[in-house]
Amino acid sequence: MEAASAIRLDKWLFFARFFKTRSLAAKVVTDGGIRVNGQRVSKPSASVRVGDTLTFTQGHNVRVVMVRAPGERRGPASEAQALYEDRSPPPAPRDQTAPRAEPGGRPTKKARRVLDRDAGWHEAD
Repeated sequence: MEAASAIRLDKWLFFARFFKTRSLAAKVVTDGGIRVNGQRVSKPSASVRVGDTLTFTQGHNVRVVMVRAPGERRGPASEAQALYEDRSPPPAPRDQTAPRAEPGGRPTKKARRVLDRDAGWHEAD
């Protein structure tokens, strides 16, 4: 019964749909990008059990998830979401002061110069 409640870390990450392939999940684990219960893990074969907390980055977001079930297969998204409880912090608010192009299509050359100047990308005189 104990073996049924534990599963390989890379396999669980793949089943829970955090990574598109199992080899991508294994690479992130090997690179040391995942913590299990606060301890850095570097082996994809590390076991995770129900109740373990995983911390890792996905894109620009930090994900904190608690394992709810080991999973048996990579099923649909609704099945994958039942495998974990998301405890991630809310995303940081976006900077509203950053220069943005006007809505309505591609900016003109003049508008691009203004955007570049405001962003600090202007050429030296």
